[in-house]
Amino acid sequence: MKFRFPIVIIDEDFRSENTSGLGIRALAQAIESEGFEVVGVTSYGDLSQFAQQQSRASAFILSIDDEEVTGAPEEDPAVQSLRAFIQEVRRKNAEVPIYVYGETKTSRHLPNDILRELHGFIHMFEDTPEFVARHIIREAKSYLEGIQPPFFKALLDYAEDGSYSWHCPGHSGGVAFLKTPVGQMFHQFFGENMLRADVCNAVEELGQLLDHNGAIGESERNAARIFNADHCFFVTNGTSTSNKMVWHHTVAPGDVVVVDRNCHKSILHSIIMTGAIPVFLKPTRNHYGIIGPIPQSEFTREAIEAKIAANPLLQGVDPQAVKPRILTLTQSTYDGVLYNTETIKGMLDGYVDNLHFDEAWLPHAAFHPFYGAFHAMGRKRARPQHSVVYATQSIHKLLAGISQASHVLVQDSATEKLDRHLFNEAYLMHTSTSPQYSIIASCDVAAAMMEPPGGTALVEESIAEALDFRRAMRKVDAEFGEQDWWFQVWGPEDLADEGVGEAKDWILKRTDSEGVQPADGTESWHGFGDMAPGFNMLDPIKATIVTPGLNMNGDFATTGIPASIVTKFLAEHGVVVEKTGLYSFFIMFTIGITKGRWNTLLTALQQFKDDYDRNQPMWRILPEFCQKHRRYEKMGLRDLCQFVHEMYAKYDIARLTTEMYLSDLTPAMKPTDAFSQIAHRNTERVAIDDLEGRITTALITPYPPGIPLLIPGEVFNKKIVDYLKFSREFALACPGFETDIHGLVVEEGLDGRKTYFADCVKQAS
Repeated sequence: MKFRFPIVIIDEDFRSENTSGLGIRALAQAIESEGFEVVGVTSYGDLSQFAQQQSRASAFILSIDDEEVTGAPEEDPAVQSLRAFIQEVRRKNAEVPIYVYGETKTSRHLPNDILRELHGFIHMFEDTPEFVARHIIREAKSYLEGIQPPFFKALLDYAEDGSYSWHCPGHSGGVAFLKTPVGQMFHQFFGENMLRADVCNAVEELGQLLDHNGAIGESERNAARIFNADHCFFVTNGTSTSNKMVWHHTVAPGDVVVVDRNCHKSILHSIIMTGAIPVFLKPTRNHYGIIGPIPQSEFTREAIEAKIAANPLLQGVDPQAVKPRILTLTQSTYDGVLYNTETIKGMLDGYVDNLHFDEAWLPHAAFHPFYGAFHAMGRKRARPQHSVVYATQSIHKLLAGISQASHVLVQDSATEKLDRHLFNEAYLMHTSTSPQYSIIASCDVAAAMMEPPGGTALVEESIAEALDFRRAMRKVDAEFGEQDWWFQVWGPEDLADEGVGEAKDWILKRTDSEGVQPADGTESWHGFGDMAPGFNMLDPIKATIVTPGLNMNGDFATTGIPASIVTKFLAEHGVVVEKTGLYSFFIMFTIGITKGRWNTLLTALQQFKDDYDRNQPMWRILPEFCQKHRRYEKMGLRDLCQFVHEMYAKYDIARLTTEMYLSDLTPAMKPTDAFSQIAHRNTERVAIDDLEGRITTALITPYPPGIPLLIPGEVFNKKIVDYLKFSREFALACPGFETDIHGLVVEEGLDGRKTYFADCVKQAS
């Protein structure tokens, strides 16, 4: 299989007609005659930019001839340039071959810190160019072979073998697509290699995902090592499925489980499927709609026992006799707040059998010391004595996996080791018997990419880019001045002037540096109240951009710019964000984000401000949106912002949503029993005006933020019903900006008017 990994030659004489130039070009020609591409340049240029070529090069050949080395090596500019370039390459890549060549100089003339990074020293004209070329190519080929992780290597070998396929999938390596015009389009779009690699699990040399053997098993063991775990299981249908595997292995009907109320709906589905009885830990929340952490006090055994005692589904049970089967915590929250996992392990080890950290949004944290103990599994941390630790991670969210690439990581306790055969029974329950091998390969490759030093450098770059974006946004704000408006980026008030700074700057606390509430009670930038020292931090690569119109107290300004209008504007300008709230939207600086991307976002925000200030007509700036919603065509951008802003203020929606999510919720039935009413058809569709006091049979989940308000078996309260009424009125007044609420049933009458219902447990007549 042909890959493009050229050998890069850096020599100031590469295009010269002198002896040195003739010699290096002869070597380049010899390399090319062996089938390898050569890229020749005459200077290092921007070291940091040029060293990015380490991901594309199979080897480097660097000149250090007589004219370039003068005087003591440590003082020589040529040696200093050589050292700087090699250090920049090695910061990301410890393996790529680097050769130095000269006419008369030897290793005696180079410092040892340079020599130990080299694969060889070439003396021009001592051997034939052909001999030197074969030597370099041998090392280059060995390097390219060595960087391939186990499963990806086996898949490449299989695809290159050219075997005829008599098994599924039915397109037989893409051949079926070639038989129709639309199939031809599909084949040309996705390409030969992807389709050849889409194979059946009957291919013996690739191993079995369902049995974790062969090349797949080897890759899972390699990933476990890289991610500091004892076990790793690749999952091809996302972390929603990874979570359900963990739960079906650890939880049985009637078990008491401790769950973050700010959890992904897959955890709530797991509660329904396993028949568990949940007690919820309640997170904080500010009036921006940003979800904060669960206070440390909620994790004490006494606090959990008090919740068990207060749960109507556990009346008559001695809370001190209950041992929760699992704790599941969202790490990080959707807005980037992290927990010190070592603190939690210390508090719950032995009381909760299984500690599950849903790290769908945090797989990068294990690869940079910046994150310290704010992720599930560290390389040099003591393991819990009794509790087994699980981490489920979406490799496709922040690392280089393709969509649905996920894995389950497991860390044995000192006394309890995972029984892999028993775990695999739960694994088989949720895994397709026809897994997509491209997803498996991306799990394999994404793990290999994070092997230090490359993974460390990638994470450091994402942090650095995120901080540069924050600095740039503050610079723009300062230039506009206090009399003008600009967007704010939620986060600490003080940033390092350059680089990634220190993690302690991102710890959540009061304004007092010691984490003690000041005398005036002033809250810190986050608005979550008093924080336990060292328990939570904000991940700097998660950036929430706050729009004007609402303050931290939930008070509306006279004018405002709802975030949904900003993000619609950005989408029509080719910038798609992760999540949109009332007056904030969320972006992530993954390892794939570049300076070009975030600078484009900043310039698009500048354009929005300009169009807003001039009240540009909507038909001009959002033409596609106005084609769908003609009522906005004659409005200006500022007019529309003000119209939506006044709707929000009229219903005091910021406080309503905060109070709704923080309100006490009453469980009337076990989630699994309430959900089973659907199968028994023991449900009735209730109009939202009549919902208060009724028991839901489904998750009620507004998007954004995608956090369920209710789970099956819980009772609609007044705050939730008021919010649903607001959503109905808002959808009528502002079509195109309505909130999608999963669990609501919308029925349209003959007059076109929509009526909203929710499915509830049927009441006895």
